[in-house]
Formats: sequence, C-alpha cells, structure tokens
Amino acid sequence: MAPLRSVSSVLVGALALLRAAHAQDDFASDCSAFIDKIILDNVTVTSTEFVAAGTNLTVYVPNSCGSPSYQVVSTDLCRATMNVTTSERSGIRLEAWFPQNYTGRFLSTGNGGIGGCIQYSDIDYAASLGFAAVGANNGHDGMTGEPFLNNPDVVTDFAWRSLHTGVVVGKQLTETFYGAPHNKSYYLGCSTGGRQGFKAVQDFPDDFDGVVAGAPAFAFNGLLYWSGSFLPVTGTSEDPTFVPTDFWAQNIHAEVLQQCDALDGATDGVLENPDLCDFDVTPLICTDGNTTGCLTETQAETVRTVLSPIYDKNGTLVYPRLQPGAEVLAGFAQFGGQPFLYSTDWYRYVVYNDSNWDPMTLSIDDYAAARAQNPANVETFEGDISAFASSGGKVLHYHGLMDGLISSDNSKRYYALVQQTLNQEPAELDEFYRFFPISGMSHCSGGDGAYRIGNVEGGAGTSADDNVLMSMVRWVEEGVAPEVVRGADANATYWRAHCKWPKTNKYVGPGDYEDESAWECS
Repeated sequence: MAPLRSVSSVLVGALALLRAAHAQDDFASDCSAFIDKIILDNVTVTSTEFVAAGTNLTVYVPNSCGSPSYQVVSTDLCRATMNVTTSERSGIRLEAWFPQNYTGRFLSTGNGGIGGCIQYSDIDYAASLGFAAVGANNGHDGMTGEPFLNNPDVVTDFAWRSLHTGVVVGKQLTETFYGAPHNKSYYLGCSTGGRQGFKAVQDFPDDFDGVVAGAPAFAFNGLLYWSGSFLPVTGTSEDPTFVPTDFWAQNIHAEVLQQCDALDGATDGVLENPDLCDFDVTPLICTDGNTTGCLTETQAETVRTVLSPIYDKNGTLVYPRLQPGAEVLAGFAQFGGQPFLYSTDWYRYVVYNDSNWDPMTLSIDDYAAARAQNPANVETFEGDISAFASSGGKVLHYHGLMDGLISSDNSKRYYALVQQTLNQEPAELDEFYRFFPISGMSHCSGGDGAYRIGNVEGGAGTSADDNVLMSMVRWVEEGVAPEVVRGADANATYWRAHCKWPKTNKYVGPGDYEDESAWECS
C-alpha cells in the first residue's frame, strides 16, 4: 500500500491538471466567442481561434518576405485576425495574439525593410512572455514597393499609420478580451521597426510607456540614398571598379581587425569602439609583381568611397560612414554589384512614380528630391522628444556595431541631435533615453560577438538582467534603469555587458576576454 503522503501528492497533482484543463477549456471558449464581441469602426474581424502551445501554425507570408509560412506557437493563446481600413484606398492586415498567461502588458511589434510582412516570430516571442501582442503588414503585402505606386495613402501607412492604428485597435481589443484595460504598453522593433519605434516616440508620445528600438532606419531619405549610392560606385561584377564579395568578407575585414581590433585592449575579433578606427586600405593594394589577393588602385578607390560619409552640394552631411567592422555584411548586401531593392523601389514607386527608373543613374540631386518630398515625414529624425519624456515614457535604443545595412554611426548622430535639441547632458537624458551600442552584433541579430540580448526570440535569458525587453519592463514598472545591456555569444559560451553611450567597453583584465568582469565601461 502506498504511503498516505504519496497518495495525497498524486491527488493534488491530478486536481491541478484538472483545473488547468478546465481553465484552458474556458479560455478556448472565450476565444471562440470573442469574434462576436468585436465591434469597432473600420475593423473587419476574419477569425478568432484558440491555439495551443506547440502548434505549428500556418500563417500567410508573401513569398518576397523570405520568412517561413508557419510559426511554432510558444504558449496557449487566442489569435485574432482582421483587416482595418485606414483610408478610402488603403488598409492593414492586423494580427492580435492574447496569451492565457497574460501579465497585463500590451506590446506592438514592428516591421522590416520597406516591409509588408507581419513578423510572426516577434508576436510569438512577446506572447510567450505574457504580453498581449499585435503586428500588422504595414499597409501592403510583401517586401516590395510596388503598392506605393501612385498611392500616397499606402506610403502614409508605411511611414506611421499602420503602427499607430494597430496600437489603437490592439489596445481596444485587449480590453475587450480580458475585460479590463492593459496596465502598461510596450514596443519592440528593429531596423524599419526601430524607425517605427522612434516615430511613435517623436509623434505619438502616449502610445507606449516603454520603447525598445534597434538599428533604426531613421534619417530615412539619407539612408536610402546611401544604400542606393553604392551601385554607381562599385559597378557590376564585370567592371574594373568592382571588389568581390569574398574579398570584403576575408581580406578587407581581416585588415580592419589587423589595424583596429586591439584598440579596445583585447584582440578578440570584435571592435568595441569603431570610432577609434581610421582604416587605411593601402596595405591591400597590389605591389609590383603581386596581382592576386590584392586590390588595384581603382578598386582601392572604390573601397575608400563606399566607406566614406556622404555630403550634399552644400557640404551638409547626408549620411555617415559605415563603421569599420561592418564590412562583411555590407560587402554581400550593399557592395555586391546589384541594385539595392529598398532604395530602388523607393525612388521608382514613391519619389518618381516611374517603374522604369534606373538605379544606376542615382545622384545627389535625387536625394534632394526625396528629401524635399519626405512623404508623411518618413524621415523620422526629430530631436525634440520632450513630449514623450513628459508623458513618462522610456526609450531604450540599441544598434549593432557590425551592422552592414544601417550604419551604427547614424544612431550616435541621432543621440547627439537629441542632446543638442533638448540641451541636456547624458545624465539628464538617462532619465528617459538610453542608447546602447552592441559590439559584435550584425543587423538586428547575428554577428561575431555577444549579440544575443533578448531583442528577438532565441535570446540567452528572460530575466531583466539578461533580456533587453524585460529590462525595459523593469525600468518602466520598477524605476530601475539599465546601466548595461548584457548579451551572450551565439553558443552562450560567454557574456559581455554592453555599455550605455557615450561610455564604451575597454578590456582591463586580468582574465580572458571572454570573462565579463575583465571589461570596464569608461
């Protein structure tokens, strides 16, 4: 006969499982009935369905988005899908995921590129952490600018209206589903999503209590001119000006590390402060009798040009340089002898409404035309964020220092703009705005260093000390502001504490460079 205590434990466990099953059944029933409770102007709900944790959910993803047409769902949730009209000739597809383990927090995700792609992995990631999460297609389907052609309403959705509309509708849905308003509102996005986060900070200061914005594509017109300007310089792979992709990834990157890796005190393949690096391409130029594994003078001039900042005819900075260390991704994605899709589509379908516009003709006059138009203020480069600060909002801004698509130097430029506009020292900005350069991070994720910070699924931890999103939650809800953003490398073999700008990491020893305590913010 089993001991009485064992029998009692089994009964308690069985009752707990029974209660959990009943709770799930009730939640699923509430989800099914939810569709009949949604009565909102301009909103057409297409479905509400209960989705159990572990489900391999089939989702609609246009081919050009390049992401899977499925999402493995991490937690039990109610999924609502809908269409929202934004004007007479535009609208958005919106997803809202309501987890059973809801914490009272609302979160909106962002997009990427010139994106009409709902980022399901981000929605699922937020839901897994207990956020009621929403995401939209940014006013069009697919990673192409063709829907912008002769339709400024779709451009407006892309610039700001899709995100803001999704927030307004998402908060109303959250209150309807859970029976009470959310407690706090958050945002998480990178790249175009980073720009969207700052658009909310600049123009909709009451939308969010906390914004986590990475690698922002702000100074948007300058960014797309910068990205488009490389092709006329590099030419195609048949031109004498062209530098092969593998030469960027191997020889040039290796030379950058040879000249600059040790400037932070450690030779570890990662630059902690690219500002200190004044890269000189001269050692890679071919000498007499050596014609392989080196650059011609013409190719060397290409390297110098594409790694330099761009100025307009008046000497005003259009866009800063690519920071040294980021040339691997840039060599493949930007210097590869092909038109840069986002830049080409923006000029074709927005600036000129001409699907035959040739990206090889891009000149500084085209930038001037785009900057003058600046539809729906897509530039997103306003330094006055005092209204957001006054509302009690907090913004955590990060940018990978190996980012080859959006220069991390531009994030430093924006920080300086805010500082100058508000006439505040870093200690004053710290109350509501903190910027963290992330060494060894490529564009939003990946890289050679401790890039796993919890900005996307696959982070190395979920506590506030180890996860940038939960660190923001602690800042908003407990008033404990982050002094560092901790990240782990790809295999979580080591961690590094990334410093709050304008401080940078310096190796001081005595341990190995993989020892987190061997580094100091100074």
